[in-house]
Amino acid sequence: MGEYSIGEALQKFLDESRIKGSIQALQIEDVWGEIMGKTIAKYTDSIGIINDTLFITTHVAPLKQELIFQKEKIKLRVNEALGKNVIKEIIVK
Repeated sequence: MGEYSIGEALQKFLDESRIKGSIQALQIEDVWGEIMGKTIAKYTDSIGIINDTLFITTHVAPLKQELIFQKEKIKLRVNEALGKNVIKEIIVK
């Protein structure tokens, strides 16, 4: 049995648990305003992650269109903010 630091043990637990997506979504929500700007953050209703897909919900139609056009840019910015390649697909609702 190997020795782990508390941080390594927590990271290993999170990588293998079902709450991983929820924690990553919270991390994204914390920096969403910095990544996308305050106006977009204000009109974003919710952010969620299931597996490697980021779900963004908004009730503003023009914003929805803009987010759809910016999917690749959003994916790069979010992965950069998380420090690893977590998001592979984005769905805007």
